[in-house]
Amino acid sequence: MPAPRRALQTPPDRPAGPLGRGLVIPALLACLLLPCRLAVAEEHVAARRSILAADASRHVSALAADAFEGREGGSRGGQAAGAYIADALQRMPLVPAGDGGSYFQRFGSMRNILALLPGSDPVVAEELIVVGAHYDHVGYGTAATSNGPTGFIHNGADDNASGVAGLIEVAEALTMLPTAPRRSILIAFWDGEEKGLLGSYHFLRVRPQPLSRQKIVFSLNLDMIGRLRGERLEVFGGRSAQGLRALLVGANAATNLELVFDWEIADDSDHYPFIAAQIPTLMLHTGLHEQYHRPSDDTELVNFSGIEPVAQLALDCVTAVATGTQVPVFRPRCRQESPANRSALESPAAEPPSHPAGARPRWGMGTREDPGEPTAPVVVRITPHSPLARAGLAIGDRVVSIDHQTIGDQADMVQRLGAAGNRVVIEVDRRGRMLRLEAVAE
Repeated sequence: MPAPRRALQTPPDRPAGPLGRGLVIPALLACLLLPCRLAVAEEHVAARRSILAADASRHVSALAADAFEGREGGSRGGQAAGAYIADALQRMPLVPAGDGGSYFQRFGSMRNILALLPGSDPVVAEELIVVGAHYDHVGYGTAATSNGPTGFIHNGADDNASGVAGLIEVAEALTMLPTAPRRSILIAFWDGEEKGLLGSYHFLRVRPQPLSRQKIVFSLNLDMIGRLRGERLEVFGGRSAQGLRALLVGANAATNLELVFDWEIADDSDHYPFIAAQIPTLMLHTGLHEQYHRPSDDTELVNFSGIEPVAQLALDCVTAVATGTQVPVFRPRCRQESPANRSALESPAAEPPSHPAGARPRWGMGTREDPGEPTAPVVVRITPHSPLARAGLAIGDRVVSIDHQTIGDQADMVQRLGAAGNRVVIEVDRRGRMLRLEAVAE
């Protein structure tokens, strides 16, 4: 990951456990309700269980070894790292998707590594989902690329051997599914990211012939996923398509990570070229740290057990898009939205928006509608000692359903609350976790 535009921050640990009376919703509940889908659910669970911390540890340890000399793009260490990745792909039933029937897409002295899982549905198989991670790092470091000291091998265990390891695990899990997802999935390892996102930009400009006719409908980027702390996972690009947050939150039900959605879109990793190309895109990232772009970013500091749930979440998210009836649609406005916009949206309100008579005092909640996610109004005010306050509702929760019925928008939510009896069940998205709250009116 190139030098970021945001300040280095180490997040505090998350308070243990959900608040109030929340109940985690099972990830595959919808599948398990129908017997005909039971086998499909079991097959997916078996695939995601193949993603193991021990395997991720093996890949990170290999890629972050001194023998690869920091994997600088175009260097002998970078070439050796590429050979390691290609060897791992050769062990999987994937189609080489680089130039001339190889895994490699060359540009200058560097090369992307590409492998394809063709879609199983002829109708949508030419819709392509790209799952990527950059495998280069900064070599011995320079004044421009290192936070010091320079002249020593920068092994980049977290940046980005961790993302590469996670992606290898995702690729292997996808090939374990007895039937491939409907849409095609490209596994992409980018080179030259640290030199200005060169590999991903090159791919978008000049796609290898096997991929030239396919339309990219979604992408997911794994960058620095090796320092999970307090189950806190940062998510970028969540507003690049309406419904993308809800999709990821639904996929998160099995892993139950705390998702921190950052509104900033900066050219600091390989998600950016896809967003610039108006392709709905997510990036998963476990946060910056003091070893970032230093020789001390080494294997012993990686949280290998944390890579496992992040990679599982990536798998669940990708397969949800790849098997769905529709694909996300890009929101151009996402590039103008900022963390300041988010603060304004989610800040507590002195008074809630106007509600129909009786709705506000009865349940004690005020919300604002989010133009990027209108189906999940944001709670900005809670009346003390009200039914929803007692149920455990929190400022910043996003209301998803009322009495098990998904809401259409804020007006629909208010109408449903007004029509409810003396007891109501509200499902909320709280930092990526789905909680069910039950409120009783006095």
